[in-house]
Amino acid sequence: MGTVTSERRLERRKRTVEAALESILARRDTPLDKAMRYSALGGGKRFRPLLCLSAASALGGDEDVALPFACGLELIHTYSLVHDDLPCMDDDDFRRGRPSCHREFGEDIALLAGDGLLTLAFEIMAAAAVPRGLQAAKARILHETARLAGVDGMIGGQLLDITYAPGSATEQSLIELMIKKTGALIVESVRAGARAAGARAAELKALTLYGEHLGLAFQIRDDIHDADEKPRKGVPAVPNYARVFGLDRARHAVAFNVGAALAALSAAAIKSPDLRLLARRLTEG
Repeated sequence: MGTVTSERRLERRKRTVEAALESILARRDTPLDKAMRYSALGGGKRFRPLLCLSAASALGGDEDVALPFACGLELIHTYSLVHDDLPCMDDDDFRRGRPSCHREFGEDIALLAGDGLLTLAFEIMAAAAVPRGLQAAKARILHETARLAGVDGMIGGQLLDITYAPGSATEQSLIELMIKKTGALIVESVRAGARAAGARAAELKALTLYGEHLGLAFQIRDDIHDADEKPRKGVPAVPNYARVFGLDRARHAVAFNVGAALAALSAAAIKSPDLRLLARRLTEG
């Protein structure tokens, strides 16, 4: 019964995020705006905003207060995908079953669409209305998001990604890449939701550990799904944990990190069936 209820809550939150994103992006009808909407509203699990809203709810916070930060983080994630798909990066022609943004609108518009999504994210978060007692928390969310989406986090991980040298990867180097490129924004999604709920230091520490392990599990699971893909001619090899260390070790790493994420919640007595379900989903399929 609890899982069914959690499924319904997560689905409701996803619909809330989708509606909010549609409202945020209903600005103008220029080619740039169309490209931004095409990328941000073209499907997706909304994993990061769900983490943000679920973390806020777990600590008794108001999901409406956390929603602008949840949407901002999703816009940042979407911008990173648009830029990742560009020919100068991963050179992907498709995203979520449709032509990638640069294939649909051209490289110039796609580049600007990514820039637009990133800057819009901070506009939305900076304009977020929060109770007087959470003004300092809001400032910390903005600072942390900028840092973890930047060269110390996601962008730094993207640099490691494009400078990856096949044959020289160690488990430590791949984990560092995953922690930065994928994990940083996942960690900040949980921390932003927690801060929007007025989290205590111990709660924030536990949710950070949860997010760190979740980020590793998320990326390794993606690597398992991508392990059978044949390298494309002329495209540099992409770092992949499952290809380097094998499927069995990769599956064990996913299970270990999901278990560690759940243990972090239990150790801090954070009773959130929704956060637990989001973690357990990573061991499915």
